[in-house]
Amino acid sequence: MREPVAAPGLAVTNAERNRALVDLVQGGGPPLLLPGVSDAIWARLCAANGASAVYVSGAGVTNTYYGLADTGLISFPEMLSHVERIVEAVTLPVIVDADTGYGGLVSLSRTTALLERAGASAIQIEDQASPKRCGHFDGKRLVTVAEMQERVDAAVRTRRDPNFLVIARTDARAVEGFDAAIGRAASYLEAGADVIFVEAPQTLDEIKQIPTRLPSVPLLFNVVEGGKTPVVTRTELEVMGYRIVLYANYLLRTALKAGAEALAALQRSAGEQLEDGLLSWQDRQSLVRLAELDAFEDDIRTRWQQT
Repeated sequence: MREPVAAPGLAVTNAERNRALVDLVQGGGPPLLLPGVSDAIWARLCAANGASAVYVSGAGVTNTYYGLADTGLISFPEMLSHVERIVEAVTLPVIVDADTGYGGLVSLSRTTALLERAGASAIQIEDQASPKRCGHFDGKRLVTVAEMQERVDAAVRTRRDPNFLVIARTDARAVEGFDAAIGRAASYLEAGADVIFVEAPQTLDEIKQIPTRLPSVPLLFNVVEGGKTPVVTRTELEVMGYRIVLYANYLLRTALKAGAEALAALQRSAGEQLEDGLLSWQDRQSLVRLAELDAFEDDIRTRWQQT
């Protein structure tokens, strides 16, 4: 008797995702290349093109679904719903940008618990005051060091799996200066953070100093083309000691540029040769698992129509 076709799903547990992310971050290989995504189709595209993990960008979600800038507009229920769909779409570990935690310490604890239950493998929280702003915008405000330590502690105490990572981000470079940012990062490490993210260093020397002054923790580097931080190659970052290289909105910005060019071409064209710039019909359906979904449905119908 032949085996029935399995239900369309991705057979991986939350614990397996979490362990995979820890291995990527703490292992001896090259830094984790981390593309940012704003919804499930981009996560699927990342998975199909060699990504080992994806990052759900608060800026990306805000830009994509509101058409507005990253100024603290996204709510937690909205972010959670995006995360649930992205986790369902891929087997990759999913890191979530949770901004300031979406409220006080109890709210942040609930944020952590629900994201972990949804299948995320890491939460990133930051030391800005609400409403937060993109790390490369002016006009940011910070909470005290103690308040951010409390945020980190709340997330660490709440997680059920110790392999669910807590990433602490400091935006202090733009507000209090580089030395203060390093001091804050060290304090967040004391509070239990697993990964440190010093946002928006402004010179190559600062980029080099961060790993030497924070040598005992995995470090995340955010590549923002056109932002406040000089662009450095991943090879250089590996030599410096960074473990995660984030391209939070590279995919979104690439897609927007391609979309603008496609619309301009559509306006110029009478309809001929439009397929030249498209993902093929077959590749599109493969990406969204049409054959797998059809096979599941057909197998059930065949079985019961024959009885």
